[in-house]
Amino acid sequence: MNIQAMMREAQKIQKEMTKEKEEIDATIYEGESSFVSVKANGKKEIIEIKINQESLDKDDIEMLQDILQVAINDAFKKVDEDTEKRMGKYTKGIPGLF
Repeated sequence: MNIQAMMREAQKIQKEMTKEKEEIDATIYEGESSFVSVKANGKKEIIEIKINQESLDKDDIEMLQDILQVAINDAFKKVDEDTEKRMGKYTKGIPGLF
């Protein structure tokens, strides 16, 4: 394969990676924990937090904070898993590129 063909192939792969990353960034991931759900986009920005108020005792703020942390981390974990799954074909198992 000559240099020009390699450059064309690299540019093609770069475009595919960019498109895939844009799709990941636009995807909404939902994490859940007990009576809390959190939605985040692929850029790990929180879009929405929902709390089932019937399940919440007003005096239990510390527990709510813990549950929010679990739900947010669950949403972010899903972002990471999907990113690795979708971008892994380009990175060939090199972790941490995206």
